[in-house]
Amino acid sequence: MDAPKQPRKKIDLNRHEMPKQSPEVRRHNFEEVALGYSAETAIEEASRCLQCPKRNCVDACPVEIDIPAFVECIARGDFARGVLVLKEKNCLPAVCGRVCPQEEQCEGSCSLVKKGGQIAVGRLERFLADWEAGQPEMKLPEIPPFTGRKVAVVGGGPAGLTVAGDLIKLGHKVTIFEALHKMGGVLVYGIPEFRLPKIIVKREVDYLIKLGVEIVTDYVVGKTRTIDSLLEEYDAVFVGSGAGLPWFMEIPGENLNGVYSANEYLTRMNLMAGFLFPGYHTPIKSHRRVAVLGGGNVAMDCARTALRLGADTRIIYRRSRTELPARLEEVENAEEEGVIFEFLTLPTRYIGDENGWVKAIECIKMRLGDPDASGRRKPIPIEGSQTVYEVDAVVCAIGNSPNPLIAATTPGLEVGKKGNIVAEEATGKTSKPRVWAGGDVATGAATVILAMGAGRKAARSIHEYLCSLP
Repeated sequence: MDAPKQPRKKIDLNRHEMPKQSPEVRRHNFEEVALGYSAETAIEEASRCLQCPKRNCVDACPVEIDIPAFVECIARGDFARGVLVLKEKNCLPAVCGRVCPQEEQCEGSCSLVKKGGQIAVGRLERFLADWEAGQPEMKLPEIPPFTGRKVAVVGGGPAGLTVAGDLIKLGHKVTIFEALHKMGGVLVYGIPEFRLPKIIVKREVDYLIKLGVEIVTDYVVGKTRTIDSLLEEYDAVFVGSGAGLPWFMEIPGENLNGVYSANEYLTRMNLMAGFLFPGYHTPIKSHRRVAVLGGGNVAMDCARTALRLGADTRIIYRRSRTELPARLEEVENAEEEGVIFEFLTLPTRYIGDENGWVKAIECIKMRLGDPDASGRRKPIPIEGSQTVYEVDAVVCAIGNSPNPLIAATTPGLEVGKKGNIVAEEATGKTSKPRVWAGGDVATGAATVILAMGAGRKAARSIHEYLCSLP
């Protein structure tokens, strides 16, 4: 006799929203905007998952997390098991749960999307990571015996942290060399406190230290020591030094005081507010009117930071709202908080005062033509549509290239036209033997999770190489 068919799970399209600080309150503080799910809400959200046989969400995850498995653990209330499943593939879950563009990856591939819904994978990931942080003790995976092989990782950002986490769990000795004072790269010096608290990054780094990863800060590879020098001591080197060379508009007046790169502006803010070094502050001029150029997540970070520092803030973007590359959640947060958006607007020059400070920015209005090489409609200037905005600061957030230091001091390392280290996409291998690279230093500025995905691929390739050695 055939077994009775199990009833099909009822589909629930009502996603649980994330509780947040109100815009009226949060625009005046640097505390985290999103407040996180409660255990009850997390269980309810996880219970919506259909546990599909075809795991589209896993296929869309750059770091290959077994999403249905950890979501099912939450639905059962087995949070401890869920953490173990999550950390099998991701050593930075609290970070990814906050800044990963899930809507374009795992959540965007959810089977419920076809019916107008999706599972809040990122929020559930954040919930598990935060739940673990509240436990009296953190469970560590068993580390195999030392293989006798040593790997140097250049850069303590998301790519480097991922490589270190993967290789230490395979029994290799790993040392991370970070140029700045704190580990985390863009996670601590770039992303503002209200989106990713520094204590979260420290917690993730501390986890790697407990696994056995050695950390060396204030160490500039390419100056303190070269890649070739590291290769004399280490069996392999991974370069994940990021993209720290900012782009500018190259328009008249760019050398005026008050014209910042996004890198400089956000780093100064983090230092000024004491988020990186409690009690230590560096001066930054108090601005009343700030213009931010660009439409990505970094532009949103800069504008929302300027707003919290008391400035009337506008984002100037040459395309329309539809083409904004920033996450929709960040755009909506910025709008709710009072950031003004000037769409279809292109800066043409900066105007300075008698003391050499920027006092205004001249722009021209645009219209959208046919799609360009990026697939987006090309902005075309409208003659005679110039307008001037009064400002006392401009933040240029239009992109970055890799710092040329490592490429300039490493013979035999192939570099692309934009200064990026050329590396195989599938393995991270470079033209130089025993050297791998990944993340923004290879691809140009991209997302945290894509950098981590590159780190995962490189770690797999490095491990294969180390296992092949006699």
